[in-house]
Amino acid sequence: MKKNTVLFLAILLVGLSCSLEDEKSDAYGNFEATEIMASAQAAGQLITFSVEEGKELSKNELVGLIDTNLFSIKKEQILAKKKSVSTQTDNILAQIETLEEQKKTVLINKERIEKLFKDGAATQKQIDEIEGQLNVLNKQIKSIKTQNASILSELFALNKQIDELDYYISKCKITNSIKGIVLTKFAEESEVVAQGMPLYSIANLDELSLRIYVDAIQLSHIKIGDKVEVLIDKTKDETQKLEGIIQWISSQAEFTPKIIQTKNERVSLVYAVKVSVKNNGYLKIGMPAEVNFINSKESN
Repeated sequence: MKKNTVLFLAILLVGLSCSLEDEKSDAYGNFEATEIMASAQAAGQLITFSVEEGKELSKNELVGLIDTNLFSIKKEQILAKKKSVSTQTDNILAQIETLEEQKKTVLINKERIEKLFKDGAATQKQIDEIEGQLNVLNKQIKSIKTQNASILSELFALNKQIDELDYYISKCKITNSIKGIVLTKFAEESEVVAQGMPLYSIANLDELSLRIYVDAIQLSHIKIGDKVEVLIDKTKDETQKLEGIIQWISSQAEFTPKIIQTKNERVSLVYAVKVSVKNNGYLKIGMPAEVNFINSKESN
């Protein structure tokens, strides 16, 4: 009786072992996301900084401000100088307008004297005098226009300086670049930051990538765009099924990463694969998961 019982238990264990072997997934890996590092684009004190770890931020959302007082003061100085230079331009334009009116009068007189000269009622001296007046006016107008061109160049340079300061002031505004969840916060409000200093890291968790590794045999049965079955732990004994799509396959083989494989498999050459999975709200960066290749099983 004992022998029969032992034999039955042995057969049961072998069957259970085979059943477990049949249920073994095709690949294993961990979820990851593209992490974006937001850095300060200007140096100064953080006047405001409304970033907290775990907080969801929208794209183009204003999340902080670096002190802009220095740039604002410089801008006010340049604007005052621009106003003064603009006044000079207004005066020069008024002078040119006056000289142009005088020139019109001289031209009318010149035309009248030339007619009188033809009729013998005017002398050559009168013609020479009126032409001399006209030449003087032309030279004065030309000289003042040259001065105005110089002032206009100065105004152009001042406008460019204002544009530059506006650019730097805009860089003091900390604008979030992508929609996502704040992963890590590196600075606090009122701290003085340097240009290029990391402020926080953020990632879009609406869709995560599951990085897995497959051998050459498995590689021949999969391609980019294939749908796969992704399994995550639901309870201690249950798993939850999700749908994934293969989005990337490495073109080069590498040794199996030590962190996810047994000692015997560490020397095997495998290919990295990324599977895109829609986040159902439970997926987290670093969470382990299993993958079954649907096309591979259907072909078999």
